[in-house]
Amino acid sequence: MLSLSRSSSSASLPASARRFDGVDALRGIAMLWMTVFHFCFDLSHFGYWVQNFRSDPLWTVQRTLIVSMFLACAGLGQALAHAQGVGWGRFGQRWAQVAGAALLVSAGSALMFPRTFIYFGVLHGMAVMLLIARVTAPAGRWLWPAGLVALLLPAVAGWALAGPLAFAAEYFDSRALNWLGLITHKPATEDYVPVLPWLGVMWWGLAAGQWLLRHRPGWLAWSAPQGLRWLPALGRHSLAYYLLHQPVMIGALMAWGLLVR
Repeated sequence: MLSLSRSSSSASLPASARRFDGVDALRGIAMLWMTVFHFCFDLSHFGYWVQNFRSDPLWTVQRTLIVSMFLACAGLGQALAHAQGVGWGRFGQRWAQVAGAALLVSAGSALMFPRTFIYFGVLHGMAVMLLIARVTAPAGRWLWPAGLVALLLPAVAGWALAGPLAFAAEYFDSRALNWLGLITHKPATEDYVPVLPWLGVMWWGLAAGQWLLRHRPGWLAWSAPQGLRWLPALGRHSLAYYLLHQPVMIGALMAWGLLVR
């Protein structure tokens, strides 16, 4: 097993890497992409530019890539936290913020989409996966094959639940268990990010972060030029931005609708 020495990894990073602009900038890029995606979704929802976000590859592929960036960045962040010896107390504070934000998303989506509200979206999934990543960080290079298994397991489970284990399909498809991702069909919800296969993306982000800390720490310590300092700043406030950007855009579109009537 390739363990990650916390002291040696932290010592190998230059002082400027304490802010980890490289990771924050990646997270900022994901936030910008998500904003454009959600604005297009909102335009469609209000009838200004109707699109098929459920099945059109133009949108489904983008969603997959955006969620992958978020979870990979979360994995990178856990690699950095593990290398710095961040304790459970500090981790717990951040985790509580993510979990609380997930509850706010559920409440807000229930008002807007009562029949398809978000009960296990990206923040819900991230909250569970962060706990798993936290306890599995010492696995080192074994995270690579573990991530591959996580990515492939839903397909195997789908085959089994449609065949020899069909008797169990209704249980795994129920809301009580479909957050695991071992399902035969996707539930009706506005956002669905189950633990599997997405844990594989976070595990790969965690493994990549550990590799970078050992071999390319300067990449994580990348310092944004003056004109792009706002990008890592956005990444450092990603949770607050995530919660606020949709209410602002939806409110603006509703106000526009009233003005042009």
